[in-house]
Amino acid sequence: MALEIKQSLRLSQQLVMTPQLQQAIKLLQLNRMELVEVVNQELVENPILEEMGDNAESETTENPTPEEQAAEGAPDPEAEQKRDEDSFLKPTPKEEQLVVGKEDDFNWESYVEEFNSSSSSAPSMREINDELPSFENVLTKTTSLEEHLAWQLSMIALTDQERKLGELVIGNLSDDGYFNADLADLAKETEMELEDAEEVLKMIQNFDPVGVASRNLQECLMLQAYFMTPRQPMVEKIIQNHLSDLERKSYPAIARALDVPIDQVIRATRLILEFEPKPGRSFHANDTHYITPDIYVYKVADEFVIVLNEDGMPKLRISPYYKTILASAKKDQNSVTKEYVQDKLRSAVWLIRSIHNRQKTIYKVTDAIVKRQRDFFEKGVQLLKPMILKDVANDIGMHESTISRVTTNKYVHTPVGIFELKYFFNSSINSADGGDALASEAVKEKIRQMVSKEDAKNPLSDQKIVELLRNENIEIARRTVAKYRDMLGILSSGKRKKVL
Repeated sequence: MALEIKQSLRLSQQLVMTPQLQQAIKLLQLNRMELVEVVNQELVENPILEEMGDNAESETTENPTPEEQAAEGAPDPEAEQKRDEDSFLKPTPKEEQLVVGKEDDFNWESYVEEFNSSSSSAPSMREINDELPSFENVLTKTTSLEEHLAWQLSMIALTDQERKLGELVIGNLSDDGYFNADLADLAKETEMELEDAEEVLKMIQNFDPVGVASRNLQECLMLQAYFMTPRQPMVEKIIQNHLSDLERKSYPAIARALDVPIDQVIRATRLILEFEPKPGRSFHANDTHYITPDIYVYKVADEFVIVLNEDGMPKLRISPYYKTILASAKKDQNSVTKEYVQDKLRSAVWLIRSIHNRQKTIYKVTDAIVKRQRDFFEKGVQLLKPMILKDVANDIGMHESTISRVTTNKYVHTPVGIFELKYFFNSSINSADGGDALASEAVKEKIRQMVSKEDAKNPLSDQKIVELLRNENIEIARRTVAKYRDMLGILSSGKRKKVL
């Protein structure tokens, strides 16, 4: 069979993302702290970029806080438009010429003269305070569960095999302090008998915290019951034989099985509730992660003012020092030097433009959200309206993917709290009487409030919550209530029931 070879033409469209476009998209989805890191890294790598220092006027005047900026007066639409135009860098014809790549016809020296208004050619140096404490006195390191147990193991006289097995047991503990490995496999690895390995495991289970190295919840609670003084036989019997009934809070069933009054079961249950089901919890790394808002929304008079958080954000410019470098590169016929400087200048200009376009886009998106969710910003979550990405995209004339990137991992400080920008986009729940739909987050808030006000002895079931919401003209299925309850971290009604 002969193969036929022929040529044909076909037209097709293909999206090609340039490195500059990829950088702009990346900057768009970074939060403020990540953006500061990227800018600082670029300041190190690009010699043409320079952080703009404070001028004489700003040195004598303290920087106003976001609250002071917002309190200067009620917003004026024309003033906001002018501020918007002045605050964000727009591409000039020379920059467009630079991005297109017409380097040969570009007047580098003229561009640098116009771009830099300051005569300073050296970057500002920050003073180092010698009185600041050293890093050793600032940084702290908490003791881990493994280190705590290893220290206790080192205090006991053991054979080499026993010590090795003990180290293997400690190394196979979960963050909650439970033993996850197969003891038989560890005993085989250390060439020990299983009975001897069990003794080593029991020894570690007597370490602090009580209940560590348990293989399941029942064993963990039993170990803690053994350490009670005086011993409580009723507590041990409930843990040993009726743990499933205890989970369901079936106190009458436990009382019938043990042939004791129900009040004795309740007293024993109260003691069990004081046990620690996760012995390793206190050794978790509880590093506090602070949220720094990217945007502030303040209410001034009857209007809302949006202020971008630019605290700590370096103000970039082209270094005046490179004016002479550009001039010499133009006069000399050193094409390598000229190409290098042109490439760095192009990268610097594009970074500045991308940052300002990012700030402008965030401002527009936040402004559209504030206009659509004005009732939320005034009265809280209960009045949050349904909103999707397409709504904001249509308001500001951008694509939905751009709105998604802008709202990712960015937080806004509002009069009613700090929220992620994605929080405002949620599905709708229909009203039973055909009125305005409610946002799913508003319904979740109603469920949370109902559960917080319920009778602890007779908690609300999912079906009862459905009926209560229907009385408020909110039509919702029981399985949806169960889903929202799980998302809120609320247990089922049977598990929420308190001890009498």
